[in-house]
Amino acid sequence: MMPTLRLVGDRRVADTEGGSTFRQGQIVKFLEIALVLLVALEHLYFLYLEMFLWTTPKGLRIFGNTAEKADASRILAANQGLYNGFLAAGLLWGLVYPGVAGSHIQMFFLSCVIVAGIYGGLTAKRTILYLQGGPALLALLVLLAE
Repeated sequence: MMPTLRLVGDRRVADTEGGSTFRQGQIVKFLEIALVLLVALEHLYFLYLEMFLWTTPKGLRIFGNTAEKADASRILAANQGLYNGFLAAGLLWGLVYPGVAGSHIQMFFLSCVIVAGIYGGLTAKRTILYLQGGPALLALLVLLAE
């Protein structure tokens, strides 16, 4: 059965079959937090891959490197991983910072991730655009819709 909408104060609230209610704003807020957290966790994983797994068989397979190429670029990859960690830290900071300032922090770091995804997609590998930029863009759009 479809929920029916009614006004409670200045908010639209949906009544479900069991009589419980939910606010549309709460759903959007949950989605926002989940997507920003997903992007942050994704960048922590990138940190792990680039800083600690770059020269391992798993790292070689994921990044399509030879052992020689990975060894020669190990320091650069670790530096790149560290920057991904900073992006994750900024997103997590934005999630815990109260009020509109936290949303602004999230917007800034999501924008950084989107720019990095576009640049990586144009210069390194097209899938970077979708794997890195896509979730960040979706999170930013939900954040702006709130």
